[in-house]
Amino acid sequence: MKNSPPDLPGNKFSAASAEQLLRRLEWTVLRRLDGLLQGDYRTLLRGTGMDLADLREYQYHDDIRHIDWNVTARLQQPHVRVFTEDREMSAWFLLDLSPSVDFGSGEQHKRDVSTEFVAVLARLLTRRGNRIGAILYGTGVDTVIPARGGRHHVLHLLHTLQRRPPAADASANSGTTRLHELLQSAARLVRRRSTLFVVSDFISEPGWEKALGLLAQRHEVIAVRLLDPLELELPDLGLIPIRDAETGEQLLVDTHDAGFRRRFVQIAAQREAELRQALARASVDTLELSTDDKLVDALMRFTELRKRRSRSLGAHAAGKLPAHLKYAT
Repeated sequence: MKNSPPDLPGNKFSAASAEQLLRRLEWTVLRRLDGLLQGDYRTLLRGTGMDLADLREYQYHDDIRHIDWNVTARLQQPHVRVFTEDREMSAWFLLDLSPSVDFGSGEQHKRDVSTEFVAVLARLLTRRGNRIGAILYGTGVDTVIPARGGRHHVLHLLHTLQRRPPAADASANSGTTRLHELLQSAARLVRRRSTLFVVSDFISEPGWEKALGLLAQRHEVIAVRLLDPLELELPDLGLIPIRDAETGEQLLVDTHDAGFRRRFVQIAAQREAELRQALARASVDTLELSTDDKLVDALMRFTELRKRRSRSLGAHAAGKLPAHLKYAT
């Protein structure tokens, strides 16, 4: 394992291209996010470093999870813990860069979407004094970029991503992705409680679900799921060769066969349902990024979802309390 990959001779990417990418995204995405979030930065990215500051009596709308039951029992009056939130938070990008992420049926590949997401979120975080790091998985966990702050560090991360060769070029028959290795490495390497973005298409060997759930017990984990429309439904293209990016296996399929297309949709729908159930069991929020979607629109939908869920949880918690707890002052 290394802190950054070596320079590749003749690679078209350079520090200048990383700068150009970041400038473009700052102009097209970050400027729009600044206008739309309007102070909701903490809704999208909650701080995770918390220090106990005080205890006080429970008030209506307080989070029931912050009730100190020992003090409540001793004083016979509900009390909650009051926390101060660290101004600085640490965020880590756990990046699946396995062969299947290089797929894309249109102008963008899933890897392009992943890189742009990392650029936007990393810059959004570092502009507010936070630190970001990354753990990269190709055919295994091969690169760790320590958490640091500043625009220069964001450019270093982008440059590292841009100059990596496609995983399929690095190893044509590397076998299937073992996402649990990436998640287990994060559990060992990220000691301080942080926000973790698991950026992957989740096309992997089974077993990652348990590792993700364990990671979510210590950190705030957001699953950033990469997908392409062609993975959900096949158009009628006639007889075409299909290559499994993970294993290198090639097949000739007849997409003109309506029965084949129907079976493909059924299998894709079943995988979708199983994947969403697995993410729900792990208790992580999920942001879906499609190669045919606009990044800023996806981020705003995700922000609105978290706002609604936060309001719903608060109302639900208040509704479950007895009346004398709900209106205590």
